[in-house]
Amino acid sequence: MRVVVALGGNALLRREERPDAAVQLANVQAAVAALAPLARHHELVITHGNGPQVGVLALQSAADHSLSRPYPFDVLGAETQGMIGYWLLQSLQNALPDRQVCALLNQTLVSAADPAFADPEKFVGPVYERAEAERLAAARGWTVKQDGAHWRRVVPSPRPERVVETRLIRLLLDSGAVAVCAGGGGVPVVRDERGRLTGVEAVVDKDLTAALLAGALDADALLLLTDVRHVELGHGTPDAQPVGRTSPARLRAYDFPAGSMGPKVDAVCRFVELTGGMAAIGALDDAPAILDGAAGTVVTPDGRFRDGGPDTPRDPR
Repeated sequence: MRVVVALGGNALLRREERPDAAVQLANVQAAVAALAPLARHHELVITHGNGPQVGVLALQSAADHSLSRPYPFDVLGAETQGMIGYWLLQSLQNALPDRQVCALLNQTLVSAADPAFADPEKFVGPVYERAEAERLAAARGWTVKQDGAHWRRVVPSPRPERVVETRLIRLLLDSGAVAVCAGGGGVPVVRDERGRLTGVEAVVDKDLTAALLAGALDADALLLLTDVRHVELGHGTPDAQPVGRTSPARLRAYDFPAGSMGPKVDAVCRFVELTGGMAAIGALDDAPAILDGAAGTVVTPDGRFRDGGPDTPRDPR
């Protein structure tokens, strides 16, 4: 099978952890250990988040008095692709010595007219208490919004339209290589009136980019791997109910938070609706079981899996 995997930001850095290189490398190595069984038996594309990392680099850039202005977010996104891609590349090479692995820097085309530019909503960087967040927003020209019990910086998150280097990724897969690409959703770019590409100040949702890329690559499956075992209805409440096998129509009937599970649900539903393939949301260490339909929230056109079995009881609809 051709499988596209999107690693959540927690695969690299959890909220309570310091963003030290050693911490993130250890997390990457654990992630690769979970993904290696897939790479041994399937064609594999790995994408990843970059929210915490791009936030750290943005803070460093803003505090660097040798700069006349901080680096823009497209440049910071490219930096994180190189950093995280290096860790994944090396860890995959060590885990799969008989496979070729390539980490590719990617651009993602977005529309300059996307309404997201007028309403920033993508969280980046560390969390703050409200007073500190508002102080930083006033001092640095940020937009900040509430993220659970804390506040964080937000930047525009336009919808991805195309991964510019899709053909190169397909060539890598056709050659038998494992491809690490589209990190952080890809470096956001637009085309000017002469058709030339130029970067924009934004962050693209990595799950939506992964779904777009999976469709363009004719992937059989899309796995969004995070720190939850499955999608839950009423998450965080005493009445929370896990969702097992389901369909896009059933999953779209519910409202999920825009800042967390919402984009993941949208991404898996879009992939299944457009391709008729299988998509899933689940825990990183369950990756092989999720691909086999034995774990996670598995989404197919009719809510059934390859074995033809019915929806699992975990789906309350």
